Amino acid sequence: MGWLTQLQGQTVALDTAPLIFYIERNPSYIDYVRPFFVSLGRGEFRVVTSVITLLEVLVHPLRRVDDALAHQYNDILLSSPNITVHSVTNVVAQEAAELRARFNLKTPDAVQLATALLEKATIFFTNDHSLSAECGINILRLTDIASQDSD
Repeated sequence: MGWLTQLQGQTVALDTAPLIFYIERNPSYIDYVRPFFVSLGRGEFRVVTSVITLLEVLVHPLRRVDDALAHQYNDILLSSPNITVHSVTNVVAQEAAELRARFNLKTPDAVQLATALLEKATIFFTNDHSLSAECGINILRLTDIASQDSD
């Protein structure tokens, strides 16, 4: 998995989808997200994300009243030594508003990217195709990784 090598020693911003794919073992992406989280657990890089990720991953388990799944998400996001979950501060809100204005982003995406940029992340790990490197950060998409692997 050569793509993981580029993450070594970096600060990686994590979007919601890769975490959901990992915890819920999505068959299309588990072979890509599992090594990411194993490498993260070894401390090969650090991850930053916004509290938006916590909000988004908890919706499905709460709707299904799946306390075990909700606890899994809470544990990985709030107890992992190499993951930092950042609050939406006034500074993050200002940066997110500027990103929304410039790139017509949805609010959650703007908050995620603002957090990434303010935390000096070099890569944004996502599966969102509406985001581009024009936002000021390298975008690493799961679908791109999977398609390169099948070539």
